[in-house]
Amino acid sequence: MSFLDVVSCGFGAIILLLVIVKIAEPLTIERISADLSGLVAARQQELHDIRGETTVLNRDLTERQEQLSAIKTRLARLRGELSEIQGQYETTRNTHAAQTVIEKQLSQAQQKLSEEQRRLLGATYERHQQDDTIGGVPVDAEYIIFIIDTSGSMQKGAWQLVLKKLTEILDIHPKVKGIQVMNDMGDYMFEAYKDRWIPDTGGRRKAIVDRLAGWAPFSNSSPEEGIEAAIRRFYAKDRRISLYVFGDDFSRGSIQGLLDTVAKLNKGRKPGERLVRIHAVGYPTMFQNREATLNAVRFAALMRKLAEENGGSFVGLNSATP
Repeated sequence: MSFLDVVSCGFGAIILLLVIVKIAEPLTIERISADLSGLVAARQQELHDIRGETTVLNRDLTERQEQLSAIKTRLARLRGELSEIQGQYETTRNTHAAQTVIEKQLSQAQQKLSEEQRRLLGATYERHQQDDTIGGVPVDAEYIIFIIDTSGSMQKGAWQLVLKKLTEILDIHPKVKGIQVMNDMGDYMFEAYKDRWIPDTGGRRKAIVDRLAGWAPFSNSSPEEGIEAAIRRFYAKDRRISLYVFGDDFSRGSIQGLLDTVAKLNKGRKPGERLVRIHAVGYPTMFQNREATLNAVRFAALMRKLAEENGGSFVGLNSATP
């Protein structure tokens, strides 16, 4: 009987457990289903977001690919243009080199006696330094310095002519040992060449002309500072130097005072000897303004006397048109 009691109790317990499980199962299944539904919805939203981002990224990628294709096309075109320009440059450089050689030969021929002239004048004829002129302007210098008035009147009324005359002066000096460009205040065109000579090369000459086109430092329309700076910084007894002063008016100071200052500064050891030649070019910009005409006359009088006392020439231009 005890055995049957045990078996009956155990069987009843199993039945009771099954009843309990069956009662709790729907609730558990319902909870699990709810959890899974929420998870599926979240994953579906994430998938939707990812698809949206993928669409945006694909659109950006397409745009970048189109831009890259356009850049490659432009690069190919630019390479073609570069190749064409390089070919043109080589041709132009060869032509320019030939022209430069011819121009130098012509300029040198202007400054030297031909063999026929030597034969006619005799073997004992010697050309003196003061006879080395072109158009009356001595061109015997080994070094040349330009002192240019950069005031507003020059910039507005004569700058293209300034470029032209500077180029012409360089042309009549086909080969020198050094060049320098300053304004009337003594400021350098190229700070990299402060207190030293600019080498005379084709590239440097072109750089000077190109820089001059837009060069406009402050000016007080008096060449005194520029002349003094040029003589003090660059004179040496073994150098033949010519100064070329460009300007249009002398609005301040005394003419005689400036002449005396330059005479003292430029005085050589021998009577009448000068350390440097001083040439001048006058631009007629002020004659268009009656109130400033007197300043133009003062400049012309100053430069004429300054050139005369310092072995140079004064050229007064009658038009500001190149």
